[in-house]
Amino acid sequence: MVIQIVLIVAVLALLMYLLRTRGTAKASAGVKLFFVAFVVFAVYTVLRPEDLTTLAHWLGVGRGTDLMLYALVVAFAFATIGTYLRFRDVELRYARLARAIALQNAERPGADTATTGPDTSAQR
Repeated sequence: MVIQIVLIVAVLALLMYLLRTRGTAKASAGVKLFFVAFVVFAVYTVLRPEDLTTLAHWLGVGRGTDLMLYALVVAFAFATIGTYLRFRDVELRYARLARAIALQNAERPGADTATTGPDTSAQR
């Protein structure tokens, strides 16, 4: 009974943290709706773990805990791939930005060197 209270409080604390964080409106709305559904499911499975075992049996898995483990492995794989793709996109943006800055600050060879030339007044 104590573990159920601890787990429910932890899940609700995560929900409050997610709802308070700011982000882009388009991305945050979908993520927040998904997370609210996850919280409802998590609280339900904490209160009624035998229903998760029944669902696991319907899906051909022996126990509800095994089903949760498989679901977490799949979720971790999606999170890892998503993070990799996001980092790859950020690296590409940085490369494009660095290239644009380099081109903007670059001097053309032969242009303006004939008019300005080196400063020889200090040598006299």
